[in-house]
Amino acid sequence: MIDDIYKSPAVSRVTKANLPLVALESTVITHGLPHPHNLQLARDMERAIRDEGATPATIAFLDGCLHIGLSDGELERLANEKETYKVGPRDFATVITNEACGGTTVAGTMLACKHAGIKVFATGGIGGVHRESSFDISADLQALATTPMIVVCAGAKAILDLPATLEYLETMNVPVVGYGTEEFPAFFSRESGLEVSANVDTSEDLVEFAKAHWNTGLQSAVLVANPIPANAAIAKSKMDPIIKQASQEAQEEGIHGKAVTPFLLQRINELTDGESMRANLALLLNNARLAARIAQAWRAYERRKAA
Repeated sequence: MIDDIYKSPAVSRVTKANLPLVALESTVITHGLPHPHNLQLARDMERAIRDEGATPATIAFLDGCLHIGLSDGELERLANEKETYKVGPRDFATVITNEACGGTTVAGTMLACKHAGIKVFATGGIGGVHRESSFDISADLQALATTPMIVVCAGAKAILDLPATLEYLETMNVPVVGYGTEEFPAFFSRESGLEVSANVDTSEDLVEFAKAHWNTGLQSAVLVANPIPANAAIAKSKMDPIIKQASQEAQEEGIHGKAVTPFLLQRINELTDGESMRANLALLLNNARLAARIAQAWRAYERRKAA
């Protein structure tokens, strides 16, 4: 177990009372958005979860300590930090021993949730198999294959090889459940031309599905694919050539590894005159709201079973 974990007073309180709790990642704050958009988004996502009757737990490292839930002052500090790590599971020891600050990725947040006992997590889009190299596979996929929790996303990031990403998830027994859709969303776009493995229309049905999945003995996550709201979506036909151009530029400039995703997202934002950032913000808030409703349904299910 991680020695130095700090739970905020709000998270400690709702954990003891068995109330709805939703985890949030923090690389979107440290590496995903420029200031001040990063801080405003962090606050808006937490507010959206509270408005739905759940408690947010933004997860991050501050001075080598893993924080489960941040105060507003800590959110502001993280958003303004100049030197931060992008923290996946392999980076935990580095950040802890260096007493550093960092934003947790999807995989890093899932590892933290495993230690903290949190079952519902909202993010934007998961990582996956990169288009530029089939050997460049996000640790998010391994985390989804081995961590039993509900992860709400708007699909995988559209810059990735979506068919290969879905194939990996199928191989690792991760159900991809469309929320109100039979098509896997492509982050900025509601459509991808790819099918999900199952679909549900309510948060209560999703919880029933997750319980049935884990009752089989599997320990993989349930990935909830929640399409971006229609009024914020960008058509796939518009995004495809833009993503292709950004990807080609990344290869020409020799950008690789952890630097690829931030470069591509920034370049796509430039090529869409900010439309992709607005879409990103909308889908993140949409996912936060759905995750809060799922957390509510999860607690209601547990109370019924305990009665």
